[in-house]
Amino acid sequence: MKICVVIPTYNEHDNISAFVGAVYGVMHGDVTVCVVDDNSPDGTGQDVEALKKIFPSLILIRRAGKEGLGKAYEQGFREMLARNEFDAIVMIDADFSEHPLYIPDLLARLKEADVVVGSRYAPGAKIVGWSLWRRVLSLGGNFYARMITQIPLYDMTMGFAAIRSDYLRKVDFATINASGYAFIMELKNALLKAGARFSEMPITFNERLGGESKFSGHIISEGIIAPWRIRFPDRFKKTR
Repeated sequence: MKICVVIPTYNEHDNISAFVGAVYGVMHGDVTVCVVDDNSPDGTGQDVEALKKIFPSLILIRRAGKEGLGKAYEQGFREMLARNEFDAIVMIDADFSEHPLYIPDLLARLKEADVVVGSRYAPGAKIVGWSLWRRVLSLGGNFYARMITQIPLYDMTMGFAAIRSDYLRKVDFATINASGYAFIMELKNALLKAGARFSEMPITFNERLGGESKFSGHIISEGIIAPWRIRFPDRFKKTR
């Protein structure tokens, strides 16, 4: 199985070298890593360029500016799928909240599923290092999204997943409005509609080690609207 790991970055200078090395390490070099950088002012893109001398299969997509997590993932998915060489694509952040050590286990579960999500809330999962308010916000947001969308997943907003390429090709990204973490909810919904079988694997999720958090007020507001857009798509029009 040929695998590509897509990593969106913005100001991840503190993490990116160690993270990319960790991905290649756990996969024993048998992987393609695609970093999608939103023109990070801290030099993340330059760091990745330097790493290409060590990891020949490393790909860097440079974007003109910061447009959000969803847009970065979308471009990465489109360009990697266009190569027609990968059986599955893994999506993951570069901050070590989701550790690359879990990637082989996610991929192993693709034998029984089409999408495997590394979950913070499946039985046996743990969260380490979060403040009480962050836990409440995340748990409340997931409960809110699950109740409105009726999607039977423990973790609606987790962006760590392995996806079979055949199902990712079925996603019409033109119908996905969100640019932040709500993109992940809409992506999961689109994959479910495409007939993908889901599995959730419990992981230990840690507070980010460094870099710049993508969390913002815009992400919260998108997260409030997105479940209603998923539940009642005909009432919302594409504004992209």
